[in-house]
Amino acid sequence: MDKRQQLMSELMDLCNEIIWRNKPEVELALKDYKLSEIELIENIALIPNANVTRLAAASYMTRGAISKLTKKLIAKNIIESYQSVENKKEIYFRLTTNGQKINDIHQKLHQSFLERDKEVFKHMTNEEFDTIFRFIGRYRHHLKNITE
Repeated sequence: MDKRQQLMSELMDLCNEIIWRNKPEVELALKDYKLSEIELIENIALIPNANVTRLAAASYMTRGAISKLTKKLIAKNIIESYQSVENKKEIYFRLTTNGQKINDIHQKLHQSFLERDKEVFKHMTNEEFDTIFRFIGRYRHHLKNITE
C-alpha cells in the first residue's frame, strides 16, 4: 500500500471510528432525529438566509432531498420558512425555538467530544494544524474542480 492509499485508509478509519464512538451519545440526546435532520438544523443555524440551494451545497445533498427534509422539519415545528422583503420569490429557512433547542443540544455534544478528545490536540503545534488544514484545503479544492 503506498502512502496515498494508507493516508486515505487512515482518514476513513478515523472518521468511521469517531462516528461510531459518538453515535450512542448523539442517539441518546437526539433520539427523535435522524443524522441528516440534525445536520440540516445545524446548517440552517450557520448559514445566513439559508435556502434550498445553499443547504444542498453545504450538506452534499440534492435540492430534492433538502426539500423533503425541510418539509418534515416544518411539520415537526423545528424550522419555519420565510421570504425577504427584497425577494418575494425565494424561500428561506430559520430555526424555531424548538429547532434552536435541538441545535443547542447538538453543539453541546460537539463541545463534550472536543473536551473528551482534548488530549490529542494538547501538544499539536500551529504548524501541525496548518499542515493538516492545507492538505484538507487542497484536497477539497481538487474535489470541487473535478466535479465542476
